[in-house]
Amino acid sequence: MAATAAPKDSTKWWIILVEGILAIILGLLLLVNPIKTAGALVLALGIYWIIIGILDLVSLFRDRTAWGWKLFVGIIALLAGGVIVSGFLGGGSDLATMLGTTFAVGLAFAWVIGFMAIIYGIVALIAAFRGGGWGAGVMGVIGILFGLLILGNTAIAAASLPIALGILFIFGGIVLLVAAFRAR
Repeated sequence: MAATAAPKDSTKWWIILVEGILAIILGLLLLVNPIKTAGALVLALGIYWIIIGILDLVSLFRDRTAWGWKLFVGIIALLAGGVIVSGFLGGGSDLATMLGTTFAVGLAFAWVIGFMAIIYGIVALIAAFRGGGWGAGVMGVIGILFGLLILGNTAIAAASLPIALGILFIFGGIVLLVAAFRAR
């Protein structure tokens, strides 16, 4: 009877390793120079939204399913990306305009994060009352308080977002490095 080898995991461990290294580098950049790095990320986000908007509108000619949604998303993505990129490359390409655009995008993200935290808190509280346990209830209250704190101080939340993201990227990168070596 011949012994067969166990099938090798098809996970490309080196892709996870590269992602982890890049996440750590981005996190360090956000901690060392948060203003320039956040500005570069916001400009990249604007360019990304323009590309997504164009691709969504072009896909209408190929596939007509959900055409209304594709048209809406394509136009909104083009508008949002255009506003962001014009804030960097437009007529007022001075430092104040770039910082203003970066801060405005940070404010928008702070609002989104605040509302998401409140919604998460409400869902967790509902789960706690339906038998999810007291842990879900505590997390629900913390989520609601966290969301209200962010919405009450959106300017501070937007200004501290690059630092928080830097820390998050570093820890996420470390987790990815560990996962890469475990997959290997």
